[in-house]
Amino acid sequence: MDIQHLINLVNSLIALPYIFLLLGTGIFLTIGLRFLPVRKLPQTIRELVRGIRPESSRGDITPFQALTTELSATIGTGNIAGVATAIFLGGPGAIFWMWVCALFGMATKFCESFLSVKYRHVLKDGTISGGPMWYISQGLKNRWLAGFFAFSGALSAFGIGNMAQSNSVALVLVKSWRIPEIVTGLTLAILTSLVIVGGIKRIGRITEFLVPIMSLLYIGAALLILLFNISKIDDVFSLIITHAFSPIAASGGFAGAAISQAIRYGIIRGVFSNEAGLGSTPRAHAAAQTDSPFNQGLVSMSGIFFDTIIICSMTAFVILIFPEAWTSGENSSSLTSLAFNCGIPSIGKHIVTLSLVTFAFSTIIG
Repeated sequence: MDIQHLINLVNSLIALPYIFLLLGTGIFLTIGLRFLPVRKLPQTIRELVRGIRPESSRGDITPFQALTTELSATIGTGNIAGVATAIFLGGPGAIFWMWVCALFGMATKFCESFLSVKYRHVLKDGTISGGPMWYISQGLKNRWLAGFFAFSGALSAFGIGNMAQSNSVALVLVKSWRIPEIVTGLTLAILTSLVIVGGIKRIGRITEFLVPIMSLLYIGAALLILLFNISKIDDVFSLIITHAFSPIAASGGFAGAAISQAIRYGIIRGVFSNEAGLGSTPRAHAAAQTDSPFNQGLVSMSGIFFDTIIICSMTAFVILIFPEAWTSGENSSSLTSLAFNCGIPSIGKHIVTLSLVTFAFSTIIG
């Protein structure tokens, strides 16, 4: 058995328990917090505005920089390639389950960041260290489990945080602009080292500048396409809702999908994009200059809304507006590129390429 078959076997065995535990935790926390993501929406908006300025001298970066660092880590290939893959494997209905994952994931993200600030640790040099390894160790009093998380988190950073992102950049650049993979790899390595050698403070400054610009470019292009095809929006909504609860037949190069596939790939790709429950992004929020775990939890929670509800939905709508795109048999970033090119001929594919590069680079440094 080769490594690819082994990975596929492991994925097939853990997918169902993973979905049950992750979504179940989000539902449990949402009910336990009395639907806090909905109740505290006005306060969340206020905290986002206030977050540009430090609330406390304790911490390394402003609350807003903590959010942009989180978004830099979560807005990546999952928003472009991941959404397309969810549609390719699970059909249009997968997007509905991606939304469900995001809504319940907001409560999970709130709790992760709340605990990260509450149990953060000041190091000897005055910098802040925080995250699940600290609140597991101090809150649950389980140092072994905390160490296991830290080890697993380091390994996963190579996979979802670096290998998947750099590979996607290398593939799209060699296909779109014929830039050799070795050149892409070396350039990413050099640029990343120049940023992360400055620690969380430099990462915060870079992401505070990079994240809003790259997000506005991509969202602006998607909105332009949607405005030109506004009459088709109702049909896209109907397609998503209908096939979230009923299978969809094969069409063209699209192989069709059962309800179970829509649920599986919608939730899995949703988590790959927003990382709710993975324990990765709360480490950035632990470094925020704030004395309120609650307020920083609200700021963190808004990251899922921007990442999944807005950016992932933009990608999905652009793809599903053009049946010739999502039934073509194309997958991953190639499908997104094809759809954007249908909406903005000759230019759309270059927008996707540029967005994918910047999104992936921001994830690597995040």
